[in-house]
Amino acid sequence: MNISELNPKSVWKHFYSLTQIPRPSKKEERAILFLEKFGKDLGLETIKDGIGNIIIRKPATPGMENRKGIILQAHIDMVPQKNSDKVHDFEKDPIQPRIVDGWVYATGTTLGADNGLGLAVAMAVLESKDLVHGPVEALFTVDEETGMTGARMLQPGIIKGDILINLDSEDEGELYVGCAGGLDATATFTYKTEKTPEGLTGYKLSVTGLKGGHSGMDIVLGRGNANKTIVRLLLPLIEEFGARVSSIEGGSLRNAIPREAFAHLAIAASNEKGAKDLVARHLAEIKSELSAHEPNLNIVLERADLPAEVIDADTALKAVLAVYGCPNGVERMSDAMPGLVETSNNLAIVKSENGKIQIKCLMRSSVDSAKEILAQSLGSVFKLAGAEVEFTGGYPGWKPNMNSDILSTMKVVYTDLYGREPEVKAIHAGLECGILGGIYSNWDMISCGPTIRSPHSPDERVNIETVEKWWNYVVKVLEKAPVKK
Repeated sequence: MNISELNPKSVWKHFYSLTQIPRPSKKEERAILFLEKFGKDLGLETIKDGIGNIIIRKPATPGMENRKGIILQAHIDMVPQKNSDKVHDFEKDPIQPRIVDGWVYATGTTLGADNGLGLAVAMAVLESKDLVHGPVEALFTVDEETGMTGARMLQPGIIKGDILINLDSEDEGELYVGCAGGLDATATFTYKTEKTPEGLTGYKLSVTGLKGGHSGMDIVLGRGNANKTIVRLLLPLIEEFGARVSSIEGGSLRNAIPREAFAHLAIAASNEKGAKDLVARHLAEIKSELSAHEPNLNIVLERADLPAEVIDADTALKAVLAVYGCPNGVERMSDAMPGLVETSNNLAIVKSENGKIQIKCLMRSSVDSAKEILAQSLGSVFKLAGAEVEFTGGYPGWKPNMNSDILSTMKVVYTDLYGREPEVKAIHAGLECGILGGIYSNWDMISCGPTIRSPHSPDERVNIETVEKWWNYVVKVLEKAPVKK
């Protein structure tokens, strides 16, 4: 069954179209053109701003002109993650969706339901001829996943609406009224290469099978981090068996928990049994520690081509020690909202290349001072080890407004439709609302979505039933939009 045949068809047909258009972050050009053409073909006012954001305006239906204007907002880009055995070029190849037990998955890659379904719902509203609504604007932003560039560069005054409904949260029946801010950290070690000493044999150390996931919403789940795992092996291999490191690579995106990591080594063949025994012991220990969360973890040390060069021993050891000591995971839970992560760090990427070892992290917190303290803690570890540390890409959080008109409206509408109140929450992730609210301080903002699991990983999936519930909900909210005062 093609997903475009699922209900509501008006939403799924647009989502299917989007899966066929490559749109990884910073490579959304074809999707931008597609959305611009979509708006113009409908005869609606369509604007592409200087950064590539698309704005499409649809007038109020007769009798609804006195309602506050609602902005339906979603981001165009998707996270490009795939399993290591999957052949897929995210800049050229379409996503291959499939249906399994009431869920839509991709095939070995991320699905792009984050945030393609938000785009699809807004497109269905714009295209509809029978919905009742006040003035509607769709705001489709670029490069949310790697910098929130579209939100940052949105110009004041270009949007006319009063209420922003962000379509980028991932639990049906929940309304989000706040989010964490974020800050990127990059630590850089500069190394010299040396000719590989004689008498050594080449090996490859691999950490695979971890679940990964969204570095904000999934950080609380206790999943393994491939970068932390591989240095747990590298340190004793270096100190006990004289291993020399030729290269290391783990993770690929700041906002995805790293699932895999690899290192190429040179070790004396006489130490092979001891090194493999050490790896086996550590694998058993780590699998026991993470048994509830990571049943598919695997760590393998196997022979490989002998590298011609290795990283100088002093820098390799310092980098391994620093990654070992770097804060990772949940730092503190929120006092204000039980169950919410307040502050965390994702040790996302470790990569050696062209004389440098770079370690990239994404810190999040709903408390700005806590984010700064974490940054100083992380920076101290790497500076003590001799690395240069740079902090970039900081963005603010979104402070909840519990007296919001749209929150009141959406709570009543949900209760009327489904017989229970929606849960009101904040999210430990970087929704664009924090940035957009800084540009348009008059906006009343809220976020909602269908049920999506494991975004930012090849296990990403969306629950089919919740998409229809969410669509019906958005339609009714538009019909009940607050009146202008």
